Amino acid sequence: MTDAIAGNDKRKRLSSEERRDEFVQKAIEFFAEEGFSSSTRDLAKRLGVTQPLLYRYFDSKNDLISEVYETVYVRRWRTDWEDLLAERSVPLRDRLLTFYRAYTDVVFQRDWMRIFLFAGLKGGEINRRYIDRVRGRVLEPIIREYRYENGLPESDVTPEETELAWSVHGGIYYFGVRTEIYGQKPIKGLDYVIETSIDGLLNGLDRFHGVARRR
Repeated sequence: MTDAIAGNDKRKRLSSEERRDEFVQKAIEFFAEEGFSSSTRDLAKRLGVTQPLLYRYFDSKNDLISEVYETVYVRRWRTDWEDLLAERSVPLRDRLLTFYRAYTDVVFQRDWMRIFLFAGLKGGEINRRYIDRVRGRVLEPIIREYRYENGLPESDVTPEETELAWSVHGGIYYFGVRTEIYGQKPIKGLDYVIETSIDGLLNGLDRFHGVARRR
């Protein structure tokens, strides 16, 4: 039996769900390399299947992109991150250090970062959905936990607080862009960036709320 026939037999033995998962994984690799302007025809060639077969599993290119989002950005999201941020028996600074070390372990991956950047250039839904997730599940909870730790009244998160949190989150993310995408060798390591960024956020919130404390 030739390798080609053996490969075809293996493909035939895949269940419909396994075949779909295989297509999604290959699509992740494809979009991470080529971006979202590439056609499903090119993707089908990469997969070694016909375009009509691909559309038997996905109604449209956008449907496939949604599956890529779910796989890369939703399924890799760890629910214990949110539990960690809410654990009030641990000082907030320590929680943030632990969170961002764990978060960057997941995010600073080639496919995660390249797909996110390509999606931003396309102006697609991936970035909007993920930004909403980060704001609602990370940044706003951080601000609420800061208020609780400092005995401040509960109220809606302000735009100023949100921008402070985004500036820190974005700065940590950009460290990954520099190292994983641009291939730059950092002057200081990731841990240094995380620690100084978190201290900058907490000091900024102190100034905003008039909390007198030296960290």
